[in-house]
Amino acid sequence: MPSRPMNPGGASPVRRRALLGTAVLVVLVALAGLAAYLTRDGRSPSKAPAVHRSSPTAPSTASSAPRGHPRALAAPPKTHNPIAFGKAAAAALWSYDTRAYSRTELRTALRAWLTTEDKYADRTSVDKVVPSSVLWKEMAANRQFATAKVHEGHFPDSFTRALQADPEAITQAYIYAVTVSGKQSIAWKGSHDGGAESRTTTLAVQCRPHQPCALVGVMPSVAP
Repeated sequence: MPSRPMNPGGASPVRRRALLGTAVLVVLVALAGLAAYLTRDGRSPSKAPAVHRSSPTAPSTASSAPRGHPRALAAPPKTHNPIAFGKAAAAALWSYDTRAYSRTELRTALRAWLTTEDKYADRTSVDKVVPSSVLWKEMAANRQFATAKVHEGHFPDSFTRALQADPEAITQAYIYAVTVSGKQSIAWKGSHDGGAESRTTTLAVQCRPHQPCALVGVMPSVAP
């Protein structure tokens, strides 16, 4: 992303990843790509929302504007169920509406899903799903928006096996891996049916026993 997330307390990104690894490595070590997620110096780009670039000759009359009303930004649900939270978070990450709010407002709203425990919150992985400033400007000119439909969510097999092998490992940070699949539908000025594509992501979700779930971050690869 063009802007870099702030590091509370002056902690460097490398140190923050090390702290995250200390808390969840035992449980999540079997997840594909986790080692790179915890130790690499830079984040690999997460898959950004699909973007349509209309041709110069695309119709722009009011009658051809995309169907649907501008959508409000989604707020985190108050739930203690990591799968339910993961599904809601994935839907929020796959949705946007350039007609209703700015890129900055979208990024701020998505960051509100993150855990307030700074040593675990991975802001960079969430920021990466937000289109760049230049791209957002182009999308806004086309009045582009996307909606998401979640089909299912589950704990990855590797996470479940690791948890069964050591049930106490999760009790330090209460961070769960949740894989979510669904579909993102996109529409823009001049489109009739828009476009759609399947989406799958694995999220790290924190659900401590006495407080609602929160997002830790977006994993760089999908764990089945």
